[in-house]
Amino acid sequence: MSMNVLFDAPGPKARRRHLAYSVVTAVLLVAGLAWVIWKLDDAGQFESRIFERLFADNIFNALAEGLRATLIAAAISIVTSLVFGFVLAVARLSDHAFIRWPATVIVELFRAIPLLLMIVVLFFYTGTLGMERQSGALLALVSGLTLYNGSVLCEVFRAGINAVPKGQSEAAYAIGMRKTQVMTSILTPQAVRFMLPTIISQCVVVLKDSSLGFLITYAELLRQGKSIATYVGSSLMTYLLVALIYIVLNSLLSLTAVWTEARLSRSRSGPPAVALEQIEDAAGDPWRTGA
Repeated sequence: MSMNVLFDAPGPKARRRHLAYSVVTAVLLVAGLAWVIWKLDDAGQFESRIFERLFADNIFNALAEGLRATLIAAAISIVTSLVFGFVLAVARLSDHAFIRWPATVIVELFRAIPLLLMIVVLFFYTGTLGMERQSGALLALVSGLTLYNGSVLCEVFRAGINAVPKGQSEAAYAIGMRKTQVMTSILTPQAVRFMLPTIISQCVVVLKDSSLGFLITYAELLRQGKSIATYVGSSLMTYLLVALIYIVLNSLLSLTAVWTEARLSRSRSGPPAVALEQIEDAAGDPWRTGA
């Protein structure tokens, strides 16, 4: 038996047995699906009046408003999470303990607190400030998403920067570059290639978690879906439509991650050469940098 496989290749009897198992499983799945469809039809979920209401112009307008609110919250949260996470990562990589330790406490604290709890507490706090309800809900949602996802992204940034070979930073220091220059011009551009797929995956998480605004009455997509379900008379079909919209949005973000990663892979000419070119461009005259 070859050492490259974990089990022997199945013989004729085993292949027939596996085929029989597959056929039985497929039949059971089809039968289960047919039973679900039959029960839904028996409950009146496929009546024409439901689809006539669901695809009316006012329903599309309501969905568009909900989608707009969702995208606004998600876009703001993604930008602020990236900035917050990068600042925390730089602080955690600091040589000074009085900067490094507070950043560590912040990261561990906000990663440990449930996101929903943070959003609810922040929403009640905005109510004490006398803010308009929707503005307060948006602020609470964005703040909660930023604190949690920024703490997660901090660890992503830190891992990506630490993944860059130490020789890159040592070469930069050798020609007189300061730590800020090394971080912004040498380490971060190279680390982006390691971090990008994870960053975009976290952006998908932010987009999905924006639906938690439903619980603080923020008029995002899921909240609009609840109102639409009441009007249409079918929660199932309404939430399936809302789920389809989320699937499309998340698929677009995932495809963006795949496309970006493939493009960076094609343009990659080797870390040492790239780093050397970046060092030369960023350093300029070593005497001018204060070496």
